[in-house]
Amino acid sequence: MEIDLLITPEWIITVDSGNQVLRHHTIAIDNSRIVAIMPTSEAEKRYIPRQTVALPQQAVLPGFVNAHTHVAMSLLKGLADDLPLMDWLQHHIWPAEAQWVDAEFVYDGSQLAIAEMLRSGTTCFNDMYFFPEATAQAVMESGIRACIGMIMIDFPTRWGSGAAEYIQKGLALHEQLQANPLLTTAFAPHAPYTVSNDPLQQVRHLAGEHALPIHMHVHETAFEVQQAIEQSGMRPLARLAQLGLLDQHFLAVHMTQLTDAEIALLAQTGTHVIHCPESNLKLASGFCPIAKLTAAGVNVALGTDGNASNNDLDMFGEMRTAALLAKAVAQDASLIPAAQVLRMATINGARALGLDSEIGSLEVGKFADMIAVDLGTLEASPLYDPVSHLVYCTSREQVTHAWVAGKALLENRQLTTLDSSALIAKARHWQQKIGATP
Repeated sequence: MEIDLLITPEWIITVDSGNQVLRHHTIAIDNSRIVAIMPTSEAEKRYIPRQTVALPQQAVLPGFVNAHTHVAMSLLKGLADDLPLMDWLQHHIWPAEAQWVDAEFVYDGSQLAIAEMLRSGTTCFNDMYFFPEATAQAVMESGIRACIGMIMIDFPTRWGSGAAEYIQKGLALHEQLQANPLLTTAFAPHAPYTVSNDPLQQVRHLAGEHALPIHMHVHETAFEVQQAIEQSGMRPLARLAQLGLLDQHFLAVHMTQLTDAEIALLAQTGTHVIHCPESNLKLASGFCPIAKLTAAGVNVALGTDGNASNNDLDMFGEMRTAALLAKAVAQDASLIPAAQVLRMATINGARALGLDSEIGSLEVGKFADMIAVDLGTLEASPLYDPVSHLVYCTSREQVTHAWVAGKALLENRQLTTLDSSALIAKARHWQQKIGATP
């Protein structure tokens, strides 16, 4: 039987329901999807591939799902470091955005970020930013998979005058992107402190009408929660629950300030939590209690946040930090083991985006969104458990290949759809423009 591709690695890490780790197996891919995972000897007899890829010291696993980021902000990395969230936002990031953010900025920043993510093993990302049509264009040209956030905020920006215009533009983009198999959309109200009740009720209604997720920063800092209590007498999560937003289509990002009752509410409503440990640490925002959340049955996924507050888009770093931080916060080294944190970076992110039937694990019928990681390096030797190595030992420089829907976007560390030299030149151009600002 003729097919498009056979890939034979040293290990296949499926992240399926049984967390299988297979050796001497091959993945067969045709028409963008996985058609078989079987012993190599059987695959060689059954299939006639148009291409064969042998990866004798690599592990092949699902591509990472970066469940929360602001990719265009890659052009602002390192611009304002070592500051608390509201100072960072109000006195540095928002003024820079007001001056510089336009469609060109977002397109160039998105391209730069997509290149970084592919070289770090991310094959799908969930975004929230202005000029989302420019990010969508960069996604289509690169071949990566993405959920494009339809940003909404009460105050005017260079992309819109207020909530009504943001909603109108977002819905128009949703209609435009519906036919693209690599792109989905989500409503992305910024945060409880920047979006008022009426627009949130509109979003809830429209999200239900169009069967779309809602993606929002919630309980990021203690200040945010305290300010909400002083202004309204309610914690932000209680307000969102009262407005009817919390359900299996709601993605609550950060969630560093949670009571046990709120954790129970999240579990009861099916709300997803997106954990961004490195951004939370850098901004000193607090600790998301992921051990308690997972014990309660809440789906926890991982995100990097944006380059401006991390300052990278490295899901290997997020996995390691998430695992270590959870153990320290709970004072229990047995919690959030390697296999569980790998699921947070893959299938849990897919589930949060409603894509777990299509991506997030290596299973027959799913899209061939995969990465190969070299585990034969000096730094990875000796090797007793490849899953442990991926979380506690591996760096993004060990990612050798990335495929999305069976198409190779990274081969032997080289991008196939993006020009690295041109992207570096663009980044330096923006550095000179923004750096020259008085």
